[in-house]
Amino acid sequence: MDPQHTTDPAWNGGEGPASPEPTAPAEPRPDAEPTAAAAAQPSAPPAPPALPPLAPGTPVEVAYGPRTGKNVALTVHGSGDPKLATALLEIAEQRGAKLTVMVVGSWLDQQPQMARRILDGGHELGNHTQNHLNISAMTPDQARAEIAQCAERLQRLTGSIGRWFRPSAAQYATPMVREQAKAVGYEHVLSFDVDPRDYNDPSAAELQRRVLNSVRGGSVVALHMGHQCTVDAMPGVLDGLAKAGLKPVTASQLCA
Repeated sequence: MDPQHTTDPAWNGGEGPASPEPTAPAEPRPDAEPTAAAAAQPSAPPAPPALPPLAPGTPVEVAYGPRTGKNVALTVHGSGDPKLATALLEIAEQRGAKLTVMVVGSWLDQQPQMARRILDGGHELGNHTQNHLNISAMTPDQARAEIAQCAERLQRLTGSIGRWFRPSAAQYATPMVREQAKAVGYEHVLSFDVDPRDYNDPSAAELQRRVLNSVRGGSVVALHMGHQCTVDAMPGVLDGLAKAGLKPVTASQLCA
């Protein structure tokens, strides 16, 4: 067993040269046009989202949170049709549920507006690599580049690289991948313990059954944007979670 996955039972989860004498500034003309330099000033970077501190003892790789509570995390791989992505977000928001969206960097290149849309809905963003390739089969330099490129896009669009990294094409990160993620700035990897395989496009009823039959307090569920079945199943999933007394929160809230 990888020791990184072994955790508390409740988890798995001198001064410089003189300055010249100041001169009085010229009086501005009321009708003066802004200079080209002023017009070219970049806008202020976005304020990074506030995240709760993680609980002491949170493992490096989280597959599930504390089993003693009633919180669960619905994590969603961010890619695909932005209309389906927006529909999924809206369903969650209408029911007060929070999602954790692990975005693919190439998707943000195509749909940069989705980064702020996700955060503005009260959800959380994480890094799911730049191109969603088999990161476990890459060299360390290749893996770091995949993580760093997505992190750069998150930083530019949101003011933060996010807290969580999730490897592509793998449930768990290898030691090499964890090392490269840490080098980029990710102290924690987000895995999952419930995989309903919505990427195979089951019926909405079947997808609901897969989620609700497996989820329990502390679970981290892996879902995907860009699939109609996931949108169709989400109302039933959220209703079922509510009946079971389970509350969908962000991954950071789950581990706080």
